[in-house]
Amino acid sequence: MTASRLRFPHPLVLLVLCVLVAAVLTWMLPPGEYDRREDPIAQREVVVAGTYHAVPASPVGPFEALVGIPKGMVDAASIIFYVFLVGGAFAVVERTGALAQLVNWLAQRLADRGLWVIPIVGFAFAWGGILIQMQEELIAFVPVLLLLTRRLGFNAVVAVAISLGAAAVGASFSFINPFQVGIAQKVAGLPLLSGWELRSVALAVAWLIWIGGTMRFARRSRVPPELAQPGGIPVAGPRQALILGIVLLTFVLFVVGVTRYGWDFDQLSGLFFLMGVAAGLVGRLGVGGTADGYVEGFRSMAFAALLIGFARGIYVVLDQGHVVDTIVHGLFAPVAALPTTLAALGMMGVQALVHLPVPSTSGQAVLTMPLLVPLSDLIGLSRQVTVLSYQYGAGLCELATPTNGALMAMLAASGVRYEDWLRFLVPVLGALVALAAVTIGMALGWS
Repeated sequence: MTASRLRFPHPLVLLVLCVLVAAVLTWMLPPGEYDRREDPIAQREVVVAGTYHAVPASPVGPFEALVGIPKGMVDAASIIFYVFLVGGAFAVVERTGALAQLVNWLAQRLADRGLWVIPIVGFAFAWGGILIQMQEELIAFVPVLLLLTRRLGFNAVVAVAISLGAAAVGASFSFINPFQVGIAQKVAGLPLLSGWELRSVALAVAWLIWIGGTMRFARRSRVPPELAQPGGIPVAGPRQALILGIVLLTFVLFVVGVTRYGWDFDQLSGLFFLMGVAAGLVGRLGVGGTADGYVEGFRSMAFAALLIGFARGIYVVLDQGHVVDTIVHGLFAPVAALPTTLAALGMMGVQALVHLPVPSTSGQAVLTMPLLVPLSDLIGLSRQVTVLSYQYGAGLCELATPTNGALMAMLAASGVRYEDWLRFLVPVLGALVALAAVTIGMALGWS
């Protein structure tokens, strides 16, 4: 089948199939677990190397596998409700006409140089990934990005690429991301920010590759820009300006809350709910009109929100069957027999495979690094290289795997089919993987 005719099942069907495959694995793989202990340095529960042992079998049947889906929704409840409330809040803002005014103003000024939107916006979102590994949080930007890219004649794929894509690349190659390289270095006993020089160079090159690939795709797929409908949008005035000020203030509080006060999705949900209410009242929608806007937004985001719960159900089923540790143990065992260079590259590939059933990069760090650090010491592999292999393997997998609920939700919210995303992604991802391999090779030479 040619790439142009490649077509994946509906995202819900795809994720349900993944849940059922996870259930089958609980019957096929021997159940086992590692012992775990609290690590005061990483401030996380980590596995204890050399403690893998068999546990009583608990295979997951077909009905239990389906029950894993609502369990996954419960597990991801805070993220799901965040998506609903973000969608509702922006539906209210759109009803006031303020968002359309802003996009029209930007589109008019960028009409002759619209491609510059890609590096400018992509640079900003990349820092969201570099600093705090933003993913689900980016769904809040979908309405603005879609309006802007459509007005400039770009495919919706571009909206995903310059937001979640740029953030994922930033997180993958980050030198400071606390949820990925930070935790991995703590577990590996390395100083924080160690190796930042090589990581920074690789990060800059990775960003250029991603932005260059996105601009090439945007140029080839661009269509005549949408024109604003005369008379269809209210004339800009103080009321619209005040609403846009409320939106801007919300995002300022968003950044401050996450970076300084450690806000999670519960606090962010409350923040966006407040934004929508304030925008509706200032925009004279009234209480009833504001509520109608929220209902409209809930409907538009329902599919994206549910995909997050379905994706989380895959891990729930594997964990219930006690085969997550078995998968990790089985995948990393052959790496020990490889020469040092191949072992480093093999670790990167295996980390990508492990990320399929383990959707959390921080969870993957505390699961795999305690196992790989003694192994790397045994075969003479630098611990810094081991961290790089984890960072690039798990991070780049985030861009492609359907078990990444944030990715699937972002695609759904933007109206992008998974196969269309892959057609754009594959050549750029190939270049990023090659860059990661070269960077690991350079690190081997310097270690």
